[in-house]
Amino acid sequence: MIDHEGPTPLYVQVADAIAARIDAGDLPPNRPIPSENQLVQEYGVARGTARKAIQLLRERGLVITVVGRGTYVAATNDGPTATR
Repeated sequence: MIDHEGPTPLYVQVADAIAARIDAGDLPPNRPIPSENQLVQEYGVARGTARKAIQLLRERGLVITVVGRGTYVAATNDGPTATR
């Protein structure tokens, strides 16, 4: 799933993988995404890479972070992320 040797930055690959899970409904709106620690374990990346991936998802409008609570899938009504 994640190509550690490819030209695409790892944080982009992780963000794309999470976005795909959101699109597929595996991560429904208003529910938490995996924590940084879980992303580190699941994708075999550094903590900074996981943090950057979450930041990219925030920039894309796919997730929101609530201080002290975690990062959640944003509630949207505008269709799949591919159209954003």
